Amino acid sequence: MKLIYRLLALTIALVWCLAASAAPAPKEKEKEHEGKNVDSGSFGVFQNGHRVGTETFSIYQTSNGSVIQSEFKTENAPTQDVQTSEMQLTTRGDIRHYEWKEVSPEKAQSVVVPNADFLTQKWSSGPQEKEHEQPYLLPASTSILDDYFFVHREVLAWKFLGAACKQDKGLVQCPPKHRAQFGTLNPHQHSSAALSAESLGREKVTLKNGPQELNKMELKNDAGTWDLWLDDQWKVMRMSIVGEHTEVVRD
Repeated sequence: MKLIYRLLALTIALVWCLAASAAPAPKEKEKEHEGKNVDSGSFGVFQNGHRVGTETFSIYQTSNGSVIQSEFKTENAPTQDVQTSEMQLTTRGDIRHYEWKEVSPEKAQSVVVPNADFLTQKWSSGPQEKEHEQPYLLPASTSILDDYFFVHREVLAWKFLGAACKQDKGLVQCPPKHRAQFGTLNPHQHSSAALSAESLGREKVTLKNGPQELNKMELKNDAGTWDLWLDDQWKVMRMSIVGEHTEVVRD
């Protein structure tokens, strides 16, 4: 099975993978060695040309779906902020479990899980603070787009591929200017929003290894617009926030 098929299978059951079905969520967390790594690496986060953070991530395909693990660290700051996240998805791309932790300088954590026909978030900012809980009238198919974890946008891009693109002669082809709508949740901000994704065709982009022709995609909601550039294996190589001096580049 080609890499692109594995990537698509992480997030949604495709037309050519109709036999895939969601498995019940296990009580214990997935472990790295239980799945096959389909993407890993790091993103450098730049503002006004200066590196301000690094996200190190891994995406695993498992018998139950997929596991996305990430660690974000600030760079060139007086104190280093460290945050981690783990997102578990079913084979259809539905949320099974999402957990975020702040490791430094403070201690905090947040968990999002499906509960019947909606999502529930529980969070606390320290051992002395009472745990808070908030329900969202959102289905498990909602996409998590949390602050500081840019790999979540790659996962959403793969979900778009499954929803809007097709296989033709062994290749995945996305019609240019095709849009698809997704519901998203930002646990850090305790907010949800509709998001549109659109394929914008091919574009030449200069990366550290020189100019490359990549697949361009746009993610847009009320908070702003993100441009994504993906290689022919559909891995995100670069992201930028339109109108802002913020860029995320694969190391």
